[in-house]
Amino acid sequence: MLRLADLLDWINRIIGNVVMWFALAMVLLQFLLVLARYVFGVSSIFYSEGVLYLHAMIFMLGAGYTLLLQGHVRVDIFHSRLGPRGQALVDIFGHLVLLGPSLVILLYWSWPMVRRSWAILEGPISVGGIPASFLLKSLVPAFCILLLIQALSALIRDVIRLGEGDDAA
Repeated sequence: MLRLADLLDWINRIIGNVVMWFALAMVLLQFLLVLARYVFGVSSIFYSEGVLYLHAMIFMLGAGYTLLLQGHVRVDIFHSRLGPRGQALVDIFGHLVLLGPSLVILLYWSWPMVRRSWAILEGPISVGGIPASFLLKSLVPAFCILLLIQALSALIRDVIRLGEGDDAA
């Protein structure tokens, strides 16, 4: 089971390492947009939307990687006071009852919108923008799938940790 968890982690690790570069690209693109606008008096909706697309990709595709690194916000009222077994139980509950069902519902309800968008190859958000809104909308199911993959990995590790008991560190 650990090999499966490692494989699932590997998927989000690869995507996370790619998405990290999107942050640099977004900052550089935004810098160039500001420079073009205020120094040369030129603006571009296409490139402005590029910043929006990069920003969306960072957050939507990077969510699974963030869960892998345990970087999500946790309201830690009881968790830190519990031993490994108790923490595993809380985490299993969170993955099975809160995270998993929410993502499945979001995936189910977003899929028709994405499918329709791809069917017509939906164009830009704004006139003169990037003619690929269908790609932007595809980030929603990608977000769900990547986060579900990482939740499954975490669930496997939590079940193993639960079996180890309170003696594990």
